Amino acid sequence: MPGLGALGAFKDRASGVFSRNPQYEEFEFDQKEGYEKTFGAGAGSPESLPSPERPPLRHIDKYVRPECPCLSKRFTIAVLTCIGFVISFGMRCNMGMAKLEFEHETLKLNWTVGVESAVDSSFFWGYLVTQIPGGFLASLYPANRIFGTAIACSSFLNLLVPGAKSLESPVLLIIVRIMQGLVEGVTYPACHGIWRFWAPPMERSRLATLAFCGSYAGVVLGMPLSGILTGWISWQAPFYFYGIAGLIWYLFWLWLSFEKPAKHPTISARELMYIEQSLGQSTQVAMPTFSTTPWRDFMTSLPVYAIIVANFCRSWNFYLLVLFQATYLQRSFGFEIAETGLVGALPHLLMTIIVPLGGLLADYVRRSGLLSTTNVRKLFNCGGFGLEALFFIVVAYAKTAVTATTALTFGVAFSGFAISGYNVNHLDIAPRYASILMGMSNGIGTIAGLICPIAIDNITSDKTDKSCWKTVFIMAAMVHFVGITFYGLFASGELQPWAEPTEEQQAEWENAAKKPQIKDITQAETNLDADSSSQIIPQQAASNYGAVQHVPGNPFANYVEQEQIQPPAQDTYMHGTVDDRTY
Repeated sequence: MPGLGALGAFKDRASGVFSRNPQYEEFEFDQKEGYEKTFGAGAGSPESLPSPERPPLRHIDKYVRPECPCLSKRFTIAVLTCIGFVISFGMRCNMGMAKLEFEHETLKLNWTVGVESAVDSSFFWGYLVTQIPGGFLASLYPANRIFGTAIACSSFLNLLVPGAKSLESPVLLIIVRIMQGLVEGVTYPACHGIWRFWAPPMERSRLATLAFCGSYAGVVLGMPLSGILTGWISWQAPFYFYGIAGLIWYLFWLWLSFEKPAKHPTISARELMYIEQSLGQSTQVAMPTFSTTPWRDFMTSLPVYAIIVANFCRSWNFYLLVLFQATYLQRSFGFEIAETGLVGALPHLLMTIIVPLGGLLADYVRRSGLLSTTNVRKLFNCGGFGLEALFFIVVAYAKTAVTATTALTFGVAFSGFAISGYNVNHLDIAPRYASILMGMSNGIGTIAGLICPIAIDNITSDKTDKSCWKTVFIMAAMVHFVGITFYGLFASGELQPWAEPTEEQQAEWENAAKKPQIKDITQAETNLDADSSSQIIPQQAASNYGAVQHVPGNPFANYVEQEQIQPPAQDTYMHGTVDDRTY
């Protein structure tokens, strides 16, 4: 019966999704023909892949495997990174809600406009300083450790904010906020350093946007949660909540994240080969240093400037909403603190949904060949910016709370498509320098975080004048129109000539690849894959922990199957059937 056939097909699909070895969504692996197209004729099938040499299991891995059910290892990294950004940006909402509580008579602070602006912008003073250094740190050290440590340190500092404020001296509070900015400044560059090793080219948009949508989801949860905790408990509660949550997240990050696929002790051969073959030789060239970084090419590249301008424009409007959206709703329409958090989170909720959907759509359009990578980046970026700018103009002239919140919701939501434009563009034009370029563009974007609070605090210094918010949102729309024009003219999605390894670097890599490497393979490492019937020994040098060496054509061409030195076991108790055992 057709109905039973459909039910059986659904059951098979569900079992594949929820089984211990999920069917990874790898486009080239769906059919044998596509697999051989990727790895060369005669490569066999995905199920016939040899077991890769893996690093030894850590002590905790012997009890609990470092993996999430139903998720591939690269999507596990993406989900954990997303949660890390949720905590990071949630902490940035704490001060905005606390400031609303400080306006009450019992907690009123005698801060001048200058002091208030200094407290608002102090985080970005530190955040600006470590952007470019963060890119180099992610090049010199494992990017996953840089990212995790930054979130953990910022969470610990968040626990110190209530104590710093209770001393009634804004200086100590400003110092703590600057330190938070210093450690969080490395998060975005480190994230690009992670995807340099983990993101196949045709999955860059989806993996990166899944991770980056955590910054918007952080606002979705941070604004209402901070408002609720502030209104129901005290203004200190959000700082303690997020501080503890960040430290707990760090423990899971240490357990489940690894620098690169080859260092993951339980990654499947299928996923490892797919990622490494997709990335090719780009990840094996030596990481750039300060002296080998093409700074002059950076400074003369219009595609780089296009990303920087777009980042600045997006940062201006993002920090405008994070820092002042609650204030706008309260002063213009008389919202309560808890209401400002809930209503203010709605736009970012829709944006959190649109950001990963935009990544999927961008990858689909690129993969299907409907548009080039350059046109995809321009379409998504300029379309997102343009729609948000138009809705900001509506907000500027809104007379009712319903009109203002509706326009804010749609404007911020549609801006989520822009993340599939400029924010992924670093990996397109220069994957080797992606973390450094992200540090540069995000550093310039952070200047918006410095200027925006000062400008808005001065424009809205008269708290009884509601018309001043019209100027604020018209200015925000104009900033986006500038970004649309510049990015539309000068952006590119193609690998830049200066981003490719030099001839000397290429020759050095090729010479290193030809040197033989002798490595003992223990029985414990060999037994990690029960399906492997013979021991596979590499003839050429591989990357750390036995990553597969990339060669033209079949990636397994340099592997030979050798007879096992140790004879097969004959113990009937350990290796025979139940009937064969002797007691």
